[in-house]
Amino acid sequence: MKHLTPIAAGLLALAASYNAQAADGVKIEHLGTNNTLVRVTPDARYILLPVEESIDDATINLLADGKIEKTFYVRLARNKIDYYVPVDISDYKDKDLLLNVVTAHSRSSVREASEDACWQNISLSDTFDTTNTEKFRPSYHHTPLYGWMNDPNGMFYKDGEWHLYYQLNPYGSKWQNMTWGHSSSKDLINWEHHPVAIEPDGLGSIFSGSCIVDTNNSAGFGKDEVIAFYTSAGVNQIQSMAHSSDNGMTFQKYAGNPVITLDSESRDPNLFWYEPTQEWVLLTAHALEHEMLIYTSKDLKNWTLQSAFGKGLGAQDGVWECPDLLELPIEGSDKKKWVLICNLNPGGVFGGSAVQYFVGDFDGKTFTPDTLPDGTVPTKWMDHGKDHYATVSWSGAPDDRKVVVGWMSNWQYAAEVPTKQFRSSNTLPRDLSLFVAEDGQTYLNTVPSPEVDALRGKKALEVKGKNVGSKPSVFKLPTVNNGVCEILLSFNSETAKTVDITLANAKNEKVVMTFNPGESKFSFDRTQSGITDFSKDFPAVVWAPTLRKSTEQKLRIFIDTASIEVFDAEGNFVLTNLVFPNEPYSTISVSSNGGKARIENLTIYNIKNVKH
Repeated sequence: MKHLTPIAAGLLALAASYNAQAADGVKIEHLGTNNTLVRVTPDARYILLPVEESIDDATINLLADGKIEKTFYVRLARNKIDYYVPVDISDYKDKDLLLNVVTAHSRSSVREASEDACWQNISLSDTFDTTNTEKFRPSYHHTPLYGWMNDPNGMFYKDGEWHLYYQLNPYGSKWQNMTWGHSSSKDLINWEHHPVAIEPDGLGSIFSGSCIVDTNNSAGFGKDEVIAFYTSAGVNQIQSMAHSSDNGMTFQKYAGNPVITLDSESRDPNLFWYEPTQEWVLLTAHALEHEMLIYTSKDLKNWTLQSAFGKGLGAQDGVWECPDLLELPIEGSDKKKWVLICNLNPGGVFGGSAVQYFVGDFDGKTFTPDTLPDGTVPTKWMDHGKDHYATVSWSGAPDDRKVVVGWMSNWQYAAEVPTKQFRSSNTLPRDLSLFVAEDGQTYLNTVPSPEVDALRGKKALEVKGKNVGSKPSVFKLPTVNNGVCEILLSFNSETAKTVDITLANAKNEKVVMTFNPGESKFSFDRTQSGITDFSKDFPAVVWAPTLRKSTEQKLRIFIDTASIEVFDAEGNFVLTNLVFPNEPYSTISVSSNGGKARIENLTIYNIKNVKH
């Protein structure tokens, strides 16, 4: 063997100093200023990767015995560690496991690259602690155990269980690596978390979609097979299918994917059975064209484009997304109408993302919207708060109920809200119907699903028949479970021009809700609600039309750790808004302006602890 020159020996020693073992079972090899190999002995369940959110994503190829198993993206820590994310490697035991990492930030030297915080802190573990470390994690709204969540999708009901899938980043708390996360519930309140259901593949990330139960074996995979349709988002957006024989716990992707292609951006397939024509109907959002496309099929594999809806109608400022088409009863009659739900971003009624809808008729191929007397199609909003988006319904809900849930955030600031272990939660489940308002138009009636009543714990306060004036009448909110509660409030503004309902804490942080009977408006002001400086778009005053001329108003108000949902008790309007108070709101006060008002009833319930 030849002797090494002093220079060569020095280089080898230098390389050895850079390629040190980070932890037992982990070996780091730096190939250059932005390329590193991580060799892993897969005798544990997880690789734990350290994350720093302000850093750009690194691209990671995971190879087992030299074969690429998956590619994903992680903001590997450079200067400090915000949290860890797990990579499940339990399927790769007895294999040579390698992470080929390409960072987005180059260094002046390998020495500098080797000093990044991530390399010394990658480790192996058989467990990953999902214990809540966040003060703003919801107490009773569904939220992921960790990581980023946005659109709910693929929701179906079968065998007594509600299945909820959602857009999930398993490798960080900002948007990336879109995968279908999965939770299920027997009561719409307590949720059990399951392993991810559908992961990215060679066709792209797994964007939003829908699920149905194929009771007639239309697709040929078997009777009662769960069929999922989703958008494969790679270079282009195409529609793919998967099926499940174990009630949606695991899915097998259809070998003939994609099943629908288009030469322009289209996404978020929503699927349902149309009984009169004995066909499946599927809607996709023709996102940049601001329209919805309507397809039909007999076998779920071969689809015919029948029509398009939306060009030039409704809010057009942003891309159209996440369609849903529902037939709903009209309250107080034996009639029904169809509602086409259209999520868009930006262009919402108060900026950013929001949900508009159209009422009309559907014949199995074409949706025809109702018009005003002048022939125009009105723009209507499902929720007038800032934080209600991507709302879609459960397929196959019992008793033909139309139950929906939304993503409780706004694309203007979703990635910047003051949490890190997780980001985002879902709204409470809501039941939909229709009603005809005093203006003669038909609107959505939105109320909390009846299952929500089970959240109520002990009654914390009850007040009846109290007059109020300009001096606020102040009542204490519960302190149990960080002050989360449900408030039932009915009042009459009588001679007052406006009535204010204020939630406040000892730090003078507050939310002010105002009823204006003369203008038939109900507003929500969170400009002083707590932490608001993470986005210029977060401090906001929003309002909803009450859709009635009356001095009376009844409300159901749900306060969670970082959200407030205000429902008109009869379902005329909803306002959903995030709030981040430094400490829980401790009081509710009612006052009037320009006259006297009267509280008919104020009842406050504690909220029970739930599994979510």
